[in-house]
Amino acid sequence: MQIDKLRGKELDQLFNAILALEDIEECYRLFDDLATVNEIQSLAQRLEVARMLREGFTYHKIESQTGASTATISRVKRCLNYGNDAYEMVLDRVYKEEE
Repeated sequence: MQIDKLRGKELDQLFNAILALEDIEECYRLFDDLATVNEIQSLAQRLEVARMLREGFTYHKIESQTGASTATISRVKRCLNYGNDAYEMVLDRVYKEEE
């Protein structure tokens, strides 16, 4: 894992803060203070790209619907194929909760 290189007290604190959030409103409040609008949009865009790739959408359709570059789409696809299965895990949980 690439993030293992960053592992430490500060990153643990960030992740524990995120895990401590109780609802979407608290997420909006924390991320509004924590990150720029562009950073938040980029994270949300990657998750949407992962969802669309998983559902079999073409690069062209993903690019036109999300505005993501082909480089971003390729990176997300690489994570889906060879990563830590976190996109799959999170998307399964989110869509299971929505049902």
